[in-house]
Amino acid sequence: MSPANGALPAPEFSRIVPADAVRRADMTETIEATEAERKALAERLELEAIGSLTATVKLRAVRGGQMIRVSGQLEADVVQTCVVTLEPVPAHVSESFDALFAPPSMIEDQGLEIDFDPSLSDEDIPEPMENNRIDIGELTAQHLSLGLDPYPHAEGVEFEGYDEEPAEEEVAQEPEKPNPFAVLQQLKSRN
Repeated sequence: MSPANGALPAPEFSRIVPADAVRRADMTETIEATEAERKALAERLELEAIGSLTATVKLRAVRGGQMIRVSGQLEADVVQTCVVTLEPVPAHVSESFDALFAPPSMIEDQGLEIDFDPSLSDEDIPEPMENNRIDIGELTAQHLSLGLDPYPHAEGVEFEGYDEEPAEEEVAQEPEKPNPFAVLQQLKSRN
């Protein structure tokens, strides 16, 4: 069933912080995902399980109080699937993250061509606040996703990847192709 009016479904791990509260005073929030949130998030991230997910998130107003700088540290115990054997692979994820949030009116229209400034890091490009609120739970979930091993493998298992170079014996077995000009050379040498 699709969401009404094109709205996105609610995030599995949501912790809303009103930007006005941050503008009054810097905040530090420690958040922890419930069992139901961890189960739903594991499904979204295609994990076998998330045993724990916590984050300490600091929020402060910057640029005259117009934008909010968010920095955090997440810790998670997850179970991924081995890409070789499909066995469960437990892992601990520890990830730091930073983000900048601004009211949508301050962010350039994504449909417009944007001049790329190589001096800006990802943390300096603001994300839009929705209704003057920041979802630090969803931000944590996104950074958990980025911190996962893209190719998890069970201990002692090595991935035998595709080798583009043919083995030497394969090269030796290939018949030598005749030179298309050899026949002309023979005819020429007869004359």
